[in-house]
Amino acid sequence: MADGLLRAFRFSVTLLRSPGARAGAGATRADTGATRLGNGGFQECSGLELEQDVQEYLEGGRNDGIIRRIGRVKYPTIVLKRGMFFVKDSLNRDVWIWLQDIVRGIRPAARYDGTVDVYHTDLTTPMARWEFDRGLPVRVKGPELNAKTGEIAIEELHIAHEGLRLAPPAGR
Repeated sequence: MADGLLRAFRFSVTLLRSPGARAGAGATRADTGATRLGNGGFQECSGLELEQDVQEYLEGGRNDGIIRRIGRVKYPTIVLKRGMFFVKDSLNRDVWIWLQDIVRGIRPAARYDGTVDVYHTDLTTPMARWEFDRGLPVRVKGPELNAKTGEIAIEELHIAHEGLRLAPPAGR
């Protein structure tokens, strides 16, 4: 492997409660006393992407092409997968409770900001960081149970969000 390439399996995901009101420019999540969702890592993360919409205009009298203008940005949902785990004989249900509270009509709906850090081979130095804002759970999927396979029970969390950016890693 070439030196300087990041490995896809060295990452961590953090979900912190979004502040109720905008904290203002320059405020960090630590400034707002944000609380963390869950206590465990995810083994898979996808959806770190954005897509620029392009508007096409047909200009009268111009038959040799189409004018293209910048439109809105679309953010697909972020999908996080992890093995179901328990602590002291109790199943961790934090992500399920998050969605169930919204289904029950508890308002304002809890939103979480997230960071996905990718680490250097030393596993302590973050080299890349994606941040997303004001995430809402749109789907929580329980494990597919099959007594014949002996696989780990995997749950999925799908998060719709309002913004994604590649930011400087923490401490840089």
